[in-house]
Amino acid sequence: MNLPNKLTILRIILVPFCMFFISFTGMNDTAARLIALVLFSLTSLTDMLDGKIARKYNLITDFGKFLDPVADKLLIVGSYLAILVRYRENATFTTVIFWCLFIVFFRELAVTSLRMIVANKVVIPADWMGKCKTVSQMVCVIVVLIEPIFFKLIGVDCLLIGSYVTLVFSALMTLISGLNYFKAYWPYLNPNK
Repeated sequence: MNLPNKLTILRIILVPFCMFFISFTGMNDTAARLIALVLFSLTSLTDMLDGKIARKYNLITDFGKFLDPVADKLLIVGSYLAILVRYRENATFTTVIFWCLFIVFFRELAVTSLRMIVANKVVIPADWMGKCKTVSQMVCVIVVLIEPIFFKLIGVDCLLIGSYVTLVFSALMTLISGLNYFKAYWPYLNPNK
């Protein structure tokens, strides 16, 4: 149980707190968004830190290769679910976030299943496409949280344009990275290999 793996476990522990404040509407909206933003940003930062520390000090383990992507999935799927709850009154945005969540959920389910099926042959670490996908999803959550605050400060109605754009972009990155994993590891699904 090295430091990178402890950071990954910390990320998993922080996920429910992120979800609570992202979806929480029982207090001042700006305050809830800012708390959620700080929590989500710190939780996301542990993702970057655990990888850097593991590579720098040669602390890469099979456990870490498996758990790190799982922690990312929990953070992103949990955050998207919380956004869905927060915007339940906005039918158009709810529809977009639902389909993006659908894509994210089934991509993550498919890649996790692939990891489990080929686990006795190879451990599938996160590749650069998967990392780009995760970053695009994290940016999306941050934009969804801060965009209304920004527009409120300048006194303009927020149309969630940045949120729509980052949602669609993250969904596309999710699809592309999922296809990339299956292309790379499809040969390991052959029982003769």
